[in-house]
Amino acid sequence: MNRAGARRCARPGRIPREGRGSVTEITAGAVPEARPTAPLQTADGVPLKTALARAQRRAKWRAAALVLPLLLFIVASFVVPIGQMLFRSVSNDEFSAHMPHLVAWFAENGDAAPDDAAWEALVLDLREAREDRSIGLVGTRVNYEMSGTRSLFTSTARKADKMEPPYREALLDADKDWGDPELWGVMRRASSPYTGAFYLSAIDRTRDAAGDIVMVDENRQVYVAIFWRTLKMSVTIAILCLLLGYPIAHLLATLPMRYSNLLMILVLLPFWTSLLVRTTSWMVLLQSQGVVNDVLVWLGVIGEDGRIQMMYNETGTIIAMTHILLPFMILPLYSVMRTIPPSYVRAARSLGATSWTAFRRIYLPQTVPGIGAGILLVFILAVGYYITPALVGGTTGTLISNLIAFHMQESHNWSLAAALAGILLAAVLLLYWLYDRLVGIDNMKLG
Repeated sequence: MNRAGARRCARPGRIPREGRGSVTEITAGAVPEARPTAPLQTADGVPLKTALARAQRRAKWRAAALVLPLLLFIVASFVVPIGQMLFRSVSNDEFSAHMPHLVAWFAENGDAAPDDAAWEALVLDLREAREDRSIGLVGTRVNYEMSGTRSLFTSTARKADKMEPPYREALLDADKDWGDPELWGVMRRASSPYTGAFYLSAIDRTRDAAGDIVMVDENRQVYVAIFWRTLKMSVTIAILCLLLGYPIAHLLATLPMRYSNLLMILVLLPFWTSLLVRTTSWMVLLQSQGVVNDVLVWLGVIGEDGRIQMMYNETGTIIAMTHILLPFMILPLYSVMRTIPPSYVRAARSLGATSWTAFRRIYLPQTVPGIGAGILLVFILAVGYYITPALVGGTTGTLISNLIAFHMQESHNWSLAAALAGILLAAVLLLYWLYDRLVGIDNMKLG
């Protein structure tokens, strides 16, 4: 190779003509042969992927073990009782379990008119029910759908031992009401342990002798009116709590810390006082000879004979429940307002917005999650309130919860109480669904 050729070979990136090959040949010769790499392993030789999967499974099991006690508590104290309540609303075997002969006749003959076998089965069941002292349960079950029949069963059962064929005439001699077709229709429906009659009663409806659904007598139509009253009063209380709680929550969020802490103590103070004490305090304030009326008379606003009746009516219930539920509105609002930077409103004011415009277009939309949470929380609590309406509501201020308690504790019609509670639960869930569709449950903030 001459000197010129040596210089060309010494230049970077130049290959002598006689030693040039294809690019592929040069590249293939420059890259070393690829070798298979072994999978990553832990110190004890387990593949890393397998070890990570095991660690994730263990973490999930630990999390499930921590949540399991709470889950069992919720199932035992919430899910199971609600399930039992809903089952009890459609199940009542007080008649079917103690009148076996008549139940068997109904099963065989369906809607046929009672024959001699039916009358005989009725007499046999009355005798046996009186012997095992279950005739009261049988009469009570029929009385739920047809008033006045409990005494019919108990009085006839005392004479059943002396009855002889023909049993139809014997029963009609004991009481002519046994020939009423409506009574036999009620017994036919009661022969099944599962029924929807209690839900019909909960909406002021029943079945006539032909089995058609009709309204009950006007003087017995109470449940629908009380349902509407409960919803109306709950909405009113929620709105009043919002109007009263919004400025208080705004003060809590904007005042200096030393003042806001004092105001927060005043807001939380009712939680440290018994609910019964707070309710009876309102009774002292609102009664006709109470503090409020005495002050109004002393100021000359009303006369001695013009004292305002604020107890044992809707007014007293709304006032007392608004005071009791007000903290449940303030706290969600405060938790949302606390996170709103004050600079937003100041920026709107600096751009020419009035105070009302800045509040309406900047501040209020950011508090909507707190408003939704507060209204929903107060409404649900108001719908199921019991103690306050029972003490200050009287006859016109009671809610559906008071009727549920009445049927549980006094009339012992647990199936009707369960049906009322089931309808109330369905109404609350429906309103919750509507709120989710219109506002969005994701926008609700409790803290």
